[in-house]
Amino acid sequence: MRGLTQSWWDGGRPWWPLIPLAWLFGGVVALRRRLYAKGWLASERLAAPVIVVGNILVGGTGKTPLVIWLAQQLMAAGYRPGIISRGYGGHADSYPLRVDAATDPAHCGDEPLLIAQRTGCPVAVGPDRVADGLRLLEEAGVDILIADDGLQHYRLRRDLEIAVSDGGRGLGNGWMLPVGPLREPPKRLDEVDWRVVNGGLTGAGEFLMTLEQGDAMRLTDGMRRPLKDFAGVRLHAAAGIGNPERFFSQLEQAGLTIQRHPFEDHRAFQGGELAFADADAVLMTEKDGVKYRPYADDRHWIVPVEARLEARLVTEILERLPSVAGAALE
Repeated sequence: MRGLTQSWWDGGRPWWPLIPLAWLFGGVVALRRRLYAKGWLASERLAAPVIVVGNILVGGTGKTPLVIWLAQQLMAAGYRPGIISRGYGGHADSYPLRVDAATDPAHCGDEPLLIAQRTGCPVAVGPDRVADGLRLLEEAGVDILIADDGLQHYRLRRDLEIAVSDGGRGLGNGWMLPVGPLREPPKRLDEVDWRVVNGGLTGAGEFLMTLEQGDAMRLTDGMRRPLKDFAGVRLHAAAGIGNPERFFSQLEQAGLTIQRHPFEDHRAFQGGELAFADADAVLMTEKDGVKYRPYADDRHWIVPVEARLEARLVTEILERLPSVAGAALE
C-alpha cells in the first residue's frame, strides 16, 4: 500500500492494473454529484451561512490551520462561528458529539479537539454534517458555520467554498483514487469561491497560505522555548499528519538536526511510543500532541503553527457574507 501511495507523488508510473477502478470511482463521484445537483438526492439548507473548507486530495493540505484562521477572523469581525467536522479517528457512543477543550480525542478525533482548543468556538462532530450544524444552531447560539473537510459532503448545502491545495505536491499524478490522490477531478477547483495554496502558488487567482512555526510548548506544563534552544541536542521529531515531511523540513530550516519519525495520519499513539531513550527532547505537531499528552514526560514538546494569509481573502469573505446570510434565512 505504501508503494501505491508513494506513486501518487513521486512522478513514477501509475499502477496500471488499477486504472479501471479509478475510472469507476470517477464515474461514481460524477453520478453522485449530478444526483444532488438535480435534486434526486436531497440536500438541506441550514438557517445560517455555511462556509466549507476542504480539498480534492486525500491527506493533509493544511485545512486545520486554515479553519482556525478563518474562525478567528470571523470572531474578530463580530460573528459567532461554530465548526462542524466528521471527527475522523474518533469513535463516540452517539452523534452529534459536542467537543470542548477537554474532550477525549479518542471520541472526537484529533483535529476537532485541536480546533476547539485553539479557537474556543463551539464544535460538533459526526458523520452527518447537517445534524452537527443543527445541534450547534440549537444549543450554541452560533450565527455562521464552518464545515471542516466538507467539500464532498453534498447533503449539506453550502454558501461559500474554500479549497486548499498543497503548493509542494500539487495534485500529485492527477489521477483519481486509487491510482492517484484525487477525490474529485481537478476541474472541481474551478467551481469553488476561493483557492488557497499552502506553501507556494501554482496558478492565477489563488491565495498563498504559509504556516509559521512558533515557540515550542512543553506538554507537561505549557512552558515555552524558542526553537533555536533545541540546536545541538539529541533531538527526535514525530509527525502523524498527512504530510510529515513538511513538519520535518520546517524544523531543519530552523537550524535543527533531527531524527525523523513519520507516522500515518491520525495515528492513535500508545503510551511510551515516543519515549525515545536517547532523546534529549522530542518535538511533535500540535495534532499529535493532543493525543500524546497523557503519556508525555518533560522531554515532549509541541510546535504550534499559525496560518498566514493575505488580508484580501478575509476582506472578500466578509464582503460576500451579508448576501449569503440573507439567502440562508429565506
